[in-house]
Amino acid sequence: MIGSIGLYSTTQAGGATAFKAASATERVSEASENQGASGTQGGTETISTLARQLAASASRAEERDKTLTRSELADKAKSILNQVVGNAYYANKTRHDSEVPKTDDPELLARAKQATAFVNDAAQGGHSIKNPFAGLSQEQLSNIIYDESGIYTVNERHAAWRESYDQEEAWRVKVAQQAMDEYNRTGKLTNFFSEVLEHYKSLPAIEQAQYPKGYAADLQSKIDLDFNYRTHRAEGKDKAPLSLIETLFEQSPQQTDELRHKNDAPDSFATKHALRQESSGTG
Repeated sequence: MIGSIGLYSTTQAGGATAFKAASATERVSEASENQGASGTQGGTETISTLARQLAASASRAEERDKTLTRSELADKAKSILNQVVGNAYYANKTRHDSEVPKTDDPELLARAKQATAFVNDAAQGGHSIKNPFAGLSQEQLSNIIYDESGIYTVNERHAAWRESYDQEEAWRVKVAQQAMDEYNRTGKLTNFFSEVLEHYKSLPAIEQAQYPKGYAADLQSKIDLDFNYRTHRAEGKDKAPLSLIETLFEQSPQQTDELRHKNDAPDSFATKHALRQESSGTG
């Protein structure tokens, strides 16, 4: 997983392959610019090649998600990420840097070369080389990262992971600021929890599987509670406002622990708790 309030709008539903292929074509134009594609013919070729690869990856992901349980998906994700960004990746770094796609397609060869140059530059804190997958959607990036077919080099998958991570971090910064604004205006975090839940629901199945099993239900309960951290009362619809003590008896032990910190600001417990849940979820 990318580190998650990891919170990707994807639909891993049947019959989506054609849509995903079209979506890929729309997004790939940005990636082709990053690859330095020039000329109408070259640009079209790049878009066509990557779009076909992304459509095939989406199809494989859809089949995988149908055949594995949530727990099995979580285990597979953990294993893949170890190979793509974990200890196993760095233990075999020399091999990954020398990996060449099994193709004569100059576009694919150039992209793999750029991916290797990018990940090595980024590892040193550099920004001089563009990520060949910059601009792709979270779903497309996820499908590249977890694609074990061999159509992408390991460094390409690592580059896709870095782009996904960067997008996720940018989202976190935005949603954390929105949470603080909401608290300052209303004393609540209800919209924040709603945003986090929607983000979670948009994730591909293999990403969702890396969160705690009751993650969505816990967020929904917080939304329904509509708790005001200034007045220390729950103001959820279809129920009379609850006092802090009454609320404590209604909540799970985890939520009760949060509410005991009634005088804390959201950045010191509620916001950090939600972010921490996503980052440490194990499925």
